[in-house]
Amino acid sequence: MQENGLKSNEASVKELGIKDAIVHWNLSSEELAKISVEKGMAQETSTGAINVNTGEFTGRSPKDRFIVKDEITEDSVWWGNINIPFEPAKFDALYDRVTDYLSGKEIYARDSYVCADPKYRTNVRVVTEFPWSNLFTFNMFLRPTEEEIKDFTPEWTVMCAPGFMAVPDRDGTRQHNFAILNFKRKIALIGGTGYTGEMKKGIFSALNFILPHQKDTLAMHCSANVGEDGDTAIFFGLSGTGKTTLSADPNRKLIGDDEHGWTSENTVFNFEGGCYAKVIDLSEEKEPDIWNAIKPGALLENVTFKEGTNEPDYSSGKITENTRVSYPIYHINNIQESSVGANPKNIFFLTCDASGVLPPISKLTPGQAMFHFISGYTAKVAGTEAGITEPVSAFSACFGAPFMPLHPTKYAEMLGQKMEAAGVNVWLVNTGWSGGAYGTGSRMKLKYTRAMITAALEGKLDNVEYTTHNVFGLAMPNECPNVPTEILSPKNTWADKAAYDAEANKLAIKFNENFAKFKEYASEEILAGAPKVSANV
Repeated sequence: MQENGLKSNEASVKELGIKDAIVHWNLSSEELAKISVEKGMAQETSTGAINVNTGEFTGRSPKDRFIVKDEITEDSVWWGNINIPFEPAKFDALYDRVTDYLSGKEIYARDSYVCADPKYRTNVRVVTEFPWSNLFTFNMFLRPTEEEIKDFTPEWTVMCAPGFMAVPDRDGTRQHNFAILNFKRKIALIGGTGYTGEMKKGIFSALNFILPHQKDTLAMHCSANVGEDGDTAIFFGLSGTGKTTLSADPNRKLIGDDEHGWTSENTVFNFEGGCYAKVIDLSEEKEPDIWNAIKPGALLENVTFKEGTNEPDYSSGKITENTRVSYPIYHINNIQESSVGANPKNIFFLTCDASGVLPPISKLTPGQAMFHFISGYTAKVAGTEAGITEPVSAFSACFGAPFMPLHPTKYAEMLGQKMEAAGVNVWLVNTGWSGGAYGTGSRMKLKYTRAMITAALEGKLDNVEYTTHNVFGLAMPNECPNVPTEILSPKNTWADKAAYDAEANKLAIKFNENFAKFKEYASEEILAGAPKVSANV
């Protein structure tokens, strides 16, 4: 066994069952990038970042994500298609096979932690087969000091072996790839896939169980920023809603991009130490923060190059539409250095409603907030070719169902309690269509959405008059600075008012049909937040 690099005297992969390996501990991002290029695993790009091809898998594989069912998880995890049970004995046997596979190889170990609030800090040891996988965790997890590493004791372990292929009949997996959480042994075990997001989502799924279930802290899939006066804002939103864009505000400091905890001590903290952003169609004009962050230390995934150059071609989805970059948060200029903020004053639920029904901004009651939080609605456009105008509705509970081990109502009730205690304003913001559905209307202008969010943050919507939406019961402001009054009520923007009412009814039915699976677990207050389908349409 050769173990080199910065580490504590006690640290060794022997404890994990790995034998006779060459282990590189806590290498810098520069060293890991250099090794990745030298081994032919990565290419250096014109920006100084490196680019890798993650192989067979270019995204998460939800059907191959498992949680070990034991005395810790049996009665608390919401078992089903999202949280698939795995037998403890099968896990133990598979773990031993993975450590045997890594034995004798050149591998990479990293000491890191998650949860920026010191009270909730969780030390994580990462062992990876590939150097670029280790670079990803350097970027995405929080980075201890050299002194802290010398005295580092891990609480959780992440083990990632993309080259190990499971045998389903033997190992209990669905196919050769897997990502398995074991809360008793505190291990996230990943194999058969090079997609780095499995490591990030593995440890954060663990936190999404531990924090609410054991530490009275709400775990949230959201971004967060803080203003000059210390007021925190939280942004929930699924892919394509503008979460990253809208939370990157030049007048506010970014706490974090994707995962946060809201504590009983009235703090909001970032889970991670970096950002993992989509780069398909990236431009400096649209996303200047992401564009400028792609420099030495950043890791691009599955990006192709402009012909005959090493310049990334962000317009190409040749390998996948899910092209990505990871970078440490300090690659962004305007950040909250501690990655911790005070109690939020405003929460924004972002949705891209392609049906053109939901208001561009509306204020929610606590019951409505919990209902919309559990629903996690957005809409995906069915296609971009001419003539396709039918949107496809998408619901993801708590705006992040694939990473939530507990029942969605648990997170919603906790959110409701925290909202009430903090006196927080909750807003539903539609970044989607106005003046008609997709194909007829037009996408809400970004400058108007920014103006509405700014007005909410600055308290300029506190004392205006509101109109109640006839189906969804949402409170719509009658005026907003720097926003045309006529767009604030969506029905006003439709030429055919009867068509609007019919579309609103259709969307309300979809909401209620989706919510049916949560109904028996929901309180009366949550149920009161549901839209009211009109019989007259």
